[in-house]
Amino acid sequence: MSLHIVDGRTVVAQRRGPLARIGRFLAEPFKDAWHHRDLLLAILQRELAERFKGSVAGWVWAVTAPLLSLIVYTVAFSGAVRLPSGEVSGSNFDYALFIFGGLIAFNFFSEMAYRAPSLLHEYAHFIKQTMFPAEMLPIISTLRATAYASIGLVLMLVAQLVLTGTLHWTVLLLPIWYIPFIAFLIGMTWTLSAMGAFTRDTAYLMMTVAPLLMFATPVFYSTDQMSETLKLVFYINILTGFIEVLRDIVVFGQLPNPLVCAWVLFLSVATFYFGFWFFGKQRDGIADVI
Repeated sequence: MSLHIVDGRTVVAQRRGPLARIGRFLAEPFKDAWHHRDLLLAILQRELAERFKGSVAGWVWAVTAPLLSLIVYTVAFSGAVRLPSGEVSGSNFDYALFIFGGLIAFNFFSEMAYRAPSLLHEYAHFIKQTMFPAEMLPIISTLRATAYASIGLVLMLVAQLVLTGTLHWTVLLLPIWYIPFIAFLIGMTWTLSAMGAFTRDTAYLMMTVAPLLMFATPVFYSTDQMSETLKLVFYINILTGFIEVLRDIVVFGQLPNPLVCAWVLFLSVATFYFGFWFFGKQRDGIADVI
């Protein structure tokens, strides 16, 4: 504890212990988001409104794209007796839902991976001219992507009910998929947007890596037929866990593997707080370079 004189007043400054500093750091992103909640909501509404600005059909397009994909996969894979995992199909449409679930998760990720490096440049005029909280932009951008991913997910649930006549009770566990995924994407976007502010190479890197990553992610196949060693390699890719959890909850109606859930949660939390820390370290220089 120390005493300081500020504007003629005596101020007592207390030194925080390690646990207090850790607790403050863990709570800080949530306190910041709550403090700027009105700004978050206003910009999010603006982003959602501008997505289809000038379009006659508007939000119909947000439903049309995933719906057409679902129809194509349903026609192409209906009647398949076995899934890529080797399991016997419970219905003629499980194969289509199996792939569609993988695409929902991967497209959720790829939308952020492509946009994140240039995100701060999109709002350069705000960041340079006002005391704009730039750290809120990755949160807003991720929430916008969440809205479109949710449309695809709702279509998947409707298709599961209509095509198979069953909606498993495990869909009630979807928050254990949603919340860590959103946290992971926010953390990733904090990191990539801060890097992208200083170099355009980040955008080119993601445009190169993201399409290749699709083939290293079990979107069209399953890890169940792999050896244990190869399966562990695939689990390094966090998207593998997210896709498996989604399929277990929606398509198979079974509880996800607890170890997979724990691993995904760990990586999500680590990515979230690393991204927040990394963005904070670069915050002061961002306005000078964009």
